[in-house]
Amino acid sequence: MIRIFATELKLNLKSLLIWSLAVGGVGLACILLYQTMAEDMKEMAGAFSDMGAFSDAFGMSTMSIATLPGYFATEVGTCHGLGSGMFAAILAIGILSKEEEGHTGEFLYSLPVSRQKIVAAKGGCVLVSLMMFTIICALMYRAGCVLVGEELPVKEFCTFMGREFIMNLEIAAVCFFVSSVSRKNRMGLGIGIAMFTYVYDLIGRVVPSAGDYLFIGPYSYANAPEIFAGKAAKGEALVVAVAVTLVAAVASFICHGRRDLAG
Repeated sequence: MIRIFATELKLNLKSLLIWSLAVGGVGLACILLYQTMAEDMKEMAGAFSDMGAFSDAFGMSTMSIATLPGYFATEVGTCHGLGSGMFAAILAIGILSKEEEGHTGEFLYSLPVSRQKIVAAKGGCVLVSLMMFTIICALMYRAGCVLVGEELPVKEFCTFMGREFIMNLEIAAVCFFVSSVSRKNRMGLGIGIAMFTYVYDLIGRVVPSAGDYLFIGPYSYANAPEIFAGKAAKGEALVVAVAVTLVAAVASFICHGRRDLAG
């Protein structure tokens, strides 16, 4: 089991580094741009906050982009949320199904290791990869703040990165379940799941009647402007997140263990 975990982690290391540096790099670049745009931001802050639905969707009506916390929440928060969600989906959606699609299952499932341990090893790889992704991005954002000589509120920053990690776990768990019942790598479906949940959250913040159901989506409790504004996440949103993650994880073990796997 440990060898399977280590092998899987090694196979996904390149993808992890590429996504971490890409998403973290975009966030770092945005922070560095803040220093050169600080004066212009002060002039544009008022206009952006009065753009109605657009301001509500991206949190510009909640925080001022003229400050680093507000700028980070609206700009970097958006990039990180979407990028990390896509990475989580792509990572998990094919980690089990690739064995059948690539015909490597004949070897893997002939090993003296139970299917449950194989699923656990691959699930552990997803978990550790998301942890490493979050840490790398957080370090890059921190480095950007040091370079521009500005500070982000430590509590809010840690809360944001923590909730993003939970959000990524939820998306990954759903995609992991899809991978456990699929014979092919459904990367397109994984990206679609991440994009749908993101757009669902945007619509819920623009359309008043849809706002009551925001808690169903994973982006509802990981909204950067609300976190940096000091707003607490709705308890039901976190309950749904934990429930979806656990149910999807357990279902993955059960369904993959009972399936007639192709070599």
